[in-house]
Amino acid sequence: MARSEKPNELRLVRVYDAPVQMVWDAWTDPEQVGQWWGPRGFTITTHDKDFRTGGFWRYTMHGPDGTDYPNHTVYLEIDEHRKLVYDHGGYDDRPPLFRVTVLFSEADGRTTMDMTMALATPEAAKEIAKFIKQAGGNATWDRLAEHLANRREGVERFVIHRTFDATVEQVFDMWTDPAHLAQWLPPAGFKMELLRGDIQPGGSTFFRMFNDADMTLHGRCEYLEINPPSRIVYTQQFCDAEEKLCHHPMAPVWPSTMLTTVELTAEGADQTRVTVTSEAIGEVTSDELAAFAAERSGMTAGWTGSFDQLEELLANG
Repeated sequence: MARSEKPNELRLVRVYDAPVQMVWDAWTDPEQVGQWWGPRGFTITTHDKDFRTGGFWRYTMHGPDGTDYPNHTVYLEIDEHRKLVYDHGGYDDRPPLFRVTVLFSEADGRTTMDMTMALATPEAAKEIAKFIKQAGGNATWDRLAEHLANRREGVERFVIHRTFDATVEQVFDMWTDPAHLAQWLPPAGFKMELLRGDIQPGGSTFFRMFNDADMTLHGRCEYLEINPPSRIVYTQQFCDAEEKLCHHPMAPVWPSTMLTTVELTAEGADQTRVTVTSEAIGEVTSDELAAFAAERSGMTAGWTGSFDQLEELLANG
C-alpha cells in the first residue's frame, strides 16, 4: 500500500487497463462484484444491495475452508464514475470498522483507483493492514484487474501487485541484475542458478531451480522489452537440461509459453509499486488455459514468497 499522510489511514492506488465506466460497473453491479470481490479462493453471496446514498450492501464472504464472514456496508456518498464513500462493518450494536473513500479517474482509456481506508486510531490502522496482508486481501484488487481483462478482451490473466520501500531504480536493478535476480526470484525452499544471464532486449536467461528434496527444474526467459526503470517484458518456458521445451513435473497440463509484463511505478520518493501480469500466448489448448486460470491461488503464493525475499534483500541493502 502507498503511504498515507495520516497515520490512521491506509491508502491503495491501482491503475486498470479499462475505461472508468467499466471499472465503476465492476464495483457497483452485484453480478460482477461476485466474480472478483475478496481474497483468492473466496466467494460472496449478496443478500441485499441498495446502491444509493444512504443505502447499504449486506453480503457474506465464504472462505475456502467453509467459514462464512458476514459483512455490512453503508453508502455515504456516491458521485457516479468519480467517487464512493462508505462505512464498512457497522451494525446496530457496534460502530463501523472503517470508512472507505474511493476516487476514480480516467486518462488515455486507463482508470486510476485511489482508495483510502480511515480507521479510528493509528494502532487500528496497523492491525487492519496486518490482517489484510495475512488474509490475502490485497489480491482482491488483482482479481479486479483479471476480471476487467476477461470482460474487456476475453483473455485470462494473472495479476499481482506489491509495494516495496525502495526507489524505482533500486527495484529495477533487482529485476535486471542477474546476481540479484537469482537471490530472490526462486519460490520459497528453492535456490536458483543462472546458467545464462543475458538480461537485455533480445537476450535470454537459462536457469536451474532446485531444492533439498532433489527436485530440479530448468527454464528460460527471453526478454522482449526492457525500458529502464519502469517496464520489463519477457516470455518464460520450462525446459530440460539441454534447453528443450518440456512441462513442469507437477503441472503436466500447462501452457508452454507465458508472457510476463513487469511495471514499476513510484509511490513517493522511496516507495515502488510492482505490478506483474502474466498470460498464456501461442498455441494454447482449452485444458491448458483452464489449468492456468485455476492455479491463480498457487501463483499468488509463489510470487508472495519471492516478493518476501525481495523485500528482505532490499531492506538489507
